[in-house]
Amino acid sequence: MKLPGAWKMLPVAACLALLGCLQARELGGHVSVILLGATGDLAKKYLWQALFQLYLDEAGNGHSFGFHGAALTPPQQGQKLMAKALESLSCPQDVAPRLCADLREQFLQLSQYRQLKTSEDYEALSRHIEAHVRQEGLREAGRIFYFSVPPFAYADIARHINSSCRPGPGAWLRVVLEKPFGHDHRSAQQLATELGSFFHEEEMFRVDHYLGKQAVAQILPFRDQNRQALGGLWNRHHVERVEIIMKETVDAEGRTSFYEEYGVIRDTLQNHLTEMLTLVAMELPGNISSSAAVLEHKLQAFRALRGLQRGSAVLGQYQAYRGQVRRELQKPGGFHSLTPTFAGVLVHVDNLRWEGVPFILTSGKALDERVGYVRVVFKNRAYCAQSEGRWAPAQSRCLPRQVVFYIGHGELGHPAILVSRNLFRPALPPQSWEEVEARPGLRLFGRPLSDYHAFRPVRERDAYSILLSHIFHCRKESFVTTENLLASWVFWTPLLDGVARDVPRVYPGGSENGHLLDFEFSGGQLAFTQPPPEQLVPGPGPPPRPSDFQALGAQYRESPLVSAWPEELIARLAGDIEAAALQAVRRAGQFHLALSGGSSPVALFRHLATGHFGFPWAHTHLWLVDERCVPLSDPDSNFQGLQAHLLRHIRVPYYNIHPMPVHLHQRLCAEEDQGAQAYARDIAALVANSSFDLVLLGMGVDGHTASLFPQSPAGLDGEQLVVLTRSPSRPHRRMSLSLPLINRAKRVAVLVMGRTKREIATLVSRVGHQPKKWPISGVLPRAGQLVWYMDYEALLG
Repeated sequence: MKLPGAWKMLPVAACLALLGCLQARELGGHVSVILLGATGDLAKKYLWQALFQLYLDEAGNGHSFGFHGAALTPPQQGQKLMAKALESLSCPQDVAPRLCADLREQFLQLSQYRQLKTSEDYEALSRHIEAHVRQEGLREAGRIFYFSVPPFAYADIARHINSSCRPGPGAWLRVVLEKPFGHDHRSAQQLATELGSFFHEEEMFRVDHYLGKQAVAQILPFRDQNRQALGGLWNRHHVERVEIIMKETVDAEGRTSFYEEYGVIRDTLQNHLTEMLTLVAMELPGNISSSAAVLEHKLQAFRALRGLQRGSAVLGQYQAYRGQVRRELQKPGGFHSLTPTFAGVLVHVDNLRWEGVPFILTSGKALDERVGYVRVVFKNRAYCAQSEGRWAPAQSRCLPRQVVFYIGHGELGHPAILVSRNLFRPALPPQSWEEVEARPGLRLFGRPLSDYHAFRPVRERDAYSILLSHIFHCRKESFVTTENLLASWVFWTPLLDGVARDVPRVYPGGSENGHLLDFEFSGGQLAFTQPPPEQLVPGPGPPPRPSDFQALGAQYRESPLVSAWPEELIARLAGDIEAAALQAVRRAGQFHLALSGGSSPVALFRHLATGHFGFPWAHTHLWLVDERCVPLSDPDSNFQGLQAHLLRHIRVPYYNIHPMPVHLHQRLCAEEDQGAQAYARDIAALVANSSFDLVLLGMGVDGHTASLFPQSPAGLDGEQLVVLTRSPSRPHRRMSLSLPLINRAKRVAVLVMGRTKREIATLVSRVGHQPKKWPISGVLPRAGQLVWYMDYEALLG
């Protein structure tokens, strides 16, 4: 079978790419660098300077260079834009000014602009490079194409390069790709397949510029050079937690179109923070100079990551973001964005080294400071009998013990590696890292700088200049392979799908955030520390302070109303239920709670199961408000939902759990089996005065509550405590507490959530006491309290 032209080259290209990686250091030759998107922001800010640094580093090592700035702009205009971008080129401080001026002039003469739009343009570029190599009597070593363009342009450019601009035999090709690499696993797979049809894996270098940050690039060498000291410490027995943090003070203004598509998790956590996580968590290869070994060990770390759930993350959005989106994207005044600009995520690595150790990934915009770091905090079992004033300065075993890879900015202001003095003195290459003198008054992570062995780079270098050097020398370990990319998306996509419709917590931005975004974790769950922080409608005047952000308290049908975004609403309801339980147990020794089924309470059940360890479950009786006439093992059973989301996670005595007897004598809700009467007898025998301490209800879009439906008299009045009813939807037969029994409760909570409830919530707010038409309107405890819990979508649409 004959292969198409594009495919014929790939086996040859694979061999040449591998050979190019082996020969990059040993052999000189002419290297052409083509910067696609040469007049864009990234090129102006970083890439031209990084290419100039590459020229400074390598021009004297037997290589000659040609630099080609390329874009879609016509030649005359493009040349002007490129010349403007090259005006700010600078040399390192250790290069003499006159020499710098000469080198800069040489670089400018070697840099040309070309319009690259069609196949003919790429063919012309290839002919130009080949003619130059012949005229100068040079050997072509290879070509680097840097894609500083949006990902949607990758496939067309790749097709042109593969068909019209590959170097000839004996020379290598390297293509450099900038993130984002897809939007989720499916799109990343599609993009990888497209690129894989034009380029071999060894030819592709996916840039995550954080891998070029000096402190990040030093993580593996640090672990390698300090193997002996870290060998017994770098594991679950000694590490308490790992924090991977990237905070920004700037917001997303001017970039909201990008942010609306990607959000903070895709922008920073899926790539930068996850790459740093793997550098900390991966097994250390015997030879960290082997790119293949490093990449294989990183892939193993990806595969060991425990799957994320919705409860693994907390999300926030700075208050001004929605207004910025409306202005920049011309959205209507009622537009509400769900895009998170802040995220905290709890990650676990399921292997023997890291089992049980929390990895906390946090990133956000409009925060209180700009800083990035990886912080490994060690457990400390030491106790010092003498007071802190008598401890040996900076060396006491009772001081915190930590290793910090400080990426930059923040209080310190530069990259650094910090190791607590009560751990060990680290080994670092003296030619590139130097010890930092203590600075009076400077404290990092709660301790003065003098508590650390602190090192900084001898010469600070931009991440892109480091990565371009690694591309030139074919150091693949500093880049994201296709396999690692897809493994990362496999990990993150389920969480992204799970939180896609969650409403982020609103925060004011900057120092005014206070403790609003603080969170805590237990097991695999994260939750904000502070109670509901939402405000219904921002009023006029100055921006709100954190103390201004509260759940809305008001009246609905002349009863108390609590309204907030869903997450905070559930947290408030769960807290109120726990408070009622503790009060009942103190008063009577037990708490009788009747719970509705359906989808609305699921989030509440999960919250109670994972976040309320002081709940008096041992003294709690759990009853059902209603039940479908199906076997209790059926997925449609309300009891089955209660079992899956609450009972299996808590310790309630089995004799305190009271499912409704809908399945007696192998029959479902047969009148002659008198299941409703049996449940009523149990309630009368165990619940004083048949008065539940708390009943949780919902409200259907037709105004029903429990399994009491409109135009059906069953259970709306009379003496029966428990009744059989008929639902308009399947399964039709139901068992339910009656309205008179519900109204005996000491407290009734009605939970109403979702935009689909907006219409009925508006209607019910206006009607009187008409239970036959709207059963929910008949809920009014005779001697108890009714409280409505309604999210903003149900209340406002």
